[in-house]
Amino acid sequence: MNNILQQAIDHVPALLFIWFAIFATYWLLGIINFPKSERWHSLLDKWSSVDIDRLGGFSWKSLALISLTSLFLELLLIRWIASEIRIFAYFKSLVLVACFLGFGLGCYLTRKKIKISYTLLPLILFVLLIELPIDPVRRLIANLSNFIGWFSDVHIWSQAYFEGNFLWGAISSLIALSIVIPLFGLIAVTMVPFGQLVGWSLENSSKGIHAYSVNVVASIAGIWLFTILSFMSTPPWIWFGVLLVGTLVYFWQLPKIRALLAVSFVVIFLLFFAGISNRQWWGEESWKGSASAEFQLKAGTPETLWSPYQKLTFIPLNKGEEPVRYVLNTNDSWYQQIINLSDAEMKKNPELYDVPNVPFHQYNLPYRFYQNPKDVLIAGSGMGNDPAAALRNGAQHVVTVEIDPLNYEQGKKLNFERPYDSAKVEMHVDDARNYVQNSKQKFDLIVFSILDSHTTSSSYTNIRLDNYVYTVEAMEATKKLLKPDGMFVMSFSGARPWFAQRLKNVVTEGFGREPLMMQPNYTFFIVDFGNRVENAFAASPELRNFVATHSNVPLEPATTITDDWPYLYQQYRGIPMIVWVLSMGLIIVCWLTFSRLKESATGIQWHFFFLGAAFMLLEVQIISKIALLFGTTWLVNSIVITSLLLFILLSNLVVAWFPNFPKRIAYVGLFAMLAVGYLMPADALFHESVVIRGLIATALYCSPVFFAGLVFISSFKEIGFRAEAFGSNLLGALVGGLLDSLSYLIGIKALVLVAAFLYLMSWVTAKSVAADRTELVGELGGLTGQPSQST
Repeated sequence: MNNILQQAIDHVPALLFIWFAIFATYWLLGIINFPKSERWHSLLDKWSSVDIDRLGGFSWKSLALISLTSLFLELLLIRWIASEIRIFAYFKSLVLVACFLGFGLGCYLTRKKIKISYTLLPLILFVLLIELPIDPVRRLIANLSNFIGWFSDVHIWSQAYFEGNFLWGAISSLIALSIVIPLFGLIAVTMVPFGQLVGWSLENSSKGIHAYSVNVVASIAGIWLFTILSFMSTPPWIWFGVLLVGTLVYFWQLPKIRALLAVSFVVIFLLFFAGISNRQWWGEESWKGSASAEFQLKAGTPETLWSPYQKLTFIPLNKGEEPVRYVLNTNDSWYQQIINLSDAEMKKNPELYDVPNVPFHQYNLPYRFYQNPKDVLIAGSGMGNDPAAALRNGAQHVVTVEIDPLNYEQGKKLNFERPYDSAKVEMHVDDARNYVQNSKQKFDLIVFSILDSHTTSSSYTNIRLDNYVYTVEAMEATKKLLKPDGMFVMSFSGARPWFAQRLKNVVTEGFGREPLMMQPNYTFFIVDFGNRVENAFAASPELRNFVATHSNVPLEPATTITDDWPYLYQQYRGIPMIVWVLSMGLIIVCWLTFSRLKESATGIQWHFFFLGAAFMLLEVQIISKIALLFGTTWLVNSIVITSLLLFILLSNLVVAWFPNFPKRIAYVGLFAMLAVGYLMPADALFHESVVIRGLIATALYCSPVFFAGLVFISSFKEIGFRAEAFGSNLLGALVGGLLDSLSYLIGIKALVLVAAFLYLMSWVTAKSVAADRTELVGELGGLTGQPSQST
């Protein structure tokens, strides 16, 4: 108890600092008015208020630039904050929802004073909290996910921080929520000025459909700009540099805003470089094993790199001046290490290893059962430990699959045994499920090596990178790659007994027989279609005794996971408690913010609200299904989102050509394609040709977006391209992002039914659009000088 209390006391100064920084930011923005300071707020208004008229009024170039910059900022926030504050790495849709809230509110506040400080002050706060070289603050930020994990019924954050004590566990969770929810609000505030500027441009364009189309094209450009920077492994300060260029160009005609941007970004870059100069890493004790000599290893200078998926920190562990191991952290959480198990290393540094048991090390263990295999497939080859083990143990041809290109590049550079340089190794940078689903090769031995993801596959879905690898369908596809007498070995790091039972069920159902199980450190599952296990036991009493010693694997019931319900880290179907708590907190924040800031008397445009909610659910479902066909890679996600936006552009083109296109026909086509997509099983689309598979999947899954786009742009035109309608659509998308959590209960496929219901509600409320248009014209009194475009 005293130790637990001391842990809590140690965090108090950092916690008070974070609370004060968050409160100060809300106060500086004027969202919190206590204590009052009219002088400060008048000064802030003077320097941060945007005079739209001085920007030169509406222009197509300005609309394109602010649309591109807005989308780029959204992706920056999603990627950066999710990597630095780990709770958002598991629920990236939280950041997405916050961005939609802020952008939607901005559209509602189009005629309210635009303050660029709403973007700059929160950005400075986030950089301050993440990069400030004060160890207690950085450690508390890194541990937030551990705090909130105390009451989670999903295995996401390992163990509760205050393990075994109810009171401190509850307090730790409340502390985490008291930080996470206000940060959510500040993410939303960051997007408000951009929503105002885009909404103003759409509303003041003389050609509404053309303006919306420019917005969509510029958004596509923003997606690919950020995607290219991600694949170039650029760090966040480069992203902020691009953001600075975009905002400076847009506001160049406003000297005060230009000066404020320069000063703010100087502060941001100084904080970044302060953090880089004092780079830290966490989990310092996690690399230390049982050998006393390992405690004498000294951690070298960390190197932080950014892959397309996550933040990677590489730490050399030195014996004297020579590195003998490397530790890899992902998003400030221990992930794996490079370890040298070669005979030369055993002779050189025997004190670092339990030499007698090295043959039974997790990387060597599969080859105690299958010696000298000819063809080996390794899924999740990481930085090369598994292919190195395969080569040491006589493998003639090793196919390796690793989703993260930077992991592979660092393994090629740092692994002591240089397995990726061997002519026997065939490397594929790919999603493991995509490879086993589409490969035509046959293997003697297939090894799934601790495929454990620390991030989601996309900001639009709660599916993590490894979820589809462990479904029943994935095991069935893997079985097809085995030779008739082949062997399958899977290892997994599961701290809870229901992990072992779940994976046992999946393997049994997928391969048609129960696996041999053991748990020396990680849990192993072995399926043998020959007699190699029996022969290995007969030839090696040591192996038989090793397995017998570690065969008592704790088990607890768990729902079997499938492609429709692929939630590996959730024990049973149902919406997790953490999702309920966060969602309720976020809904309250959204409602209070909307009630506090909106000025339009028209309120929410429900027709557009339902269209936005349905579209977001539809997008989530499409991305999840496409991930099955092509893999859960960043590139695939960018292509899918681009395809969806291109279908929206096609809708705009049709309505531009046929201004009176009947919405009834669009709704009929929408519901018809939703029905086809719901009834068509995903495995029916696994065509051998990638091109044909892509064309069929695009036509089937994306065509509802085309019909939904016809409805939206027709209604948007009918209401005169009002910013309130666009804002309602984005607020609906916010709700759709929260409704994505229903898939934890009903599965991914059933989200189509929920989306169909929301589209039905949009149809029911479609008649209100003309009435809302009349009210808006009367309310505004022709303020913008726009002619009526109601149909």
